Amino acid sequence: MINDIKKQAQEKMDKAIQVLKKDLLTLRAGRANPAVLDKVTVEYYGTEMPVNQLANLSTPDPRTLMIQPWDKSALGAIEKAILKSDLGLTPNNDGNVIRITIPPLTQERRNELVKLARKMGEDAKVAIRNVRRDANDDIKKVEKNGEISEDEARRGQDEIQKLTDKSIKEVDQVVAAKEKEIMEI
Repeated sequence: MINDIKKQAQEKMDKAIQVLKKDLLTLRAGRANPAVLDKVTVEYYGTEMPVNQLANLSTPDPRTLMIQPWDKSALGAIEKAILKSDLGLTPNNDGNVIRITIPPLTQERRNELVKLARKMGEDAKVAIRNVRRDANDDIKKVEKNGEISEDEARRGQDEIQKLTDKSIKEVDQVVAAKEKEIMEI
């Protein structure tokens, strides 16, 4: 019974960390990364679609993103969507592909991005703590129903706490790595 609760908690904590990693990819560091455009949606034939479903995204060099749409008629819509997004990027349309030159970040912008990364990390920690609370509540319910002893319940809660500590430590490592990447000149 406790193992099931523990396994479920572990899966949810891992999922919180995966969401954090995915969210951190969308933060623009000093180098070009196609994941920056993941949240940009383009109006295409009356439907909102992500850029990566309309075009091939590549990075020919560390400071340039290249967007090559499969349908040339989507060039204008993609360009408009990038300009509308809050990424602060300026697309250059040559009629075949869109090139985006990633400007070097100012120190002020780097600090803002670090704060944002820390906030995302804190949100992930809150999610992990919520998973811990739910798992501990489940253990208490099982104990109250008389399915496990008080000692087993305490042991289960200790194991859940160890999982929580491990997951929070991993979140800190992921955020620290992203901070280092952002502050890299």
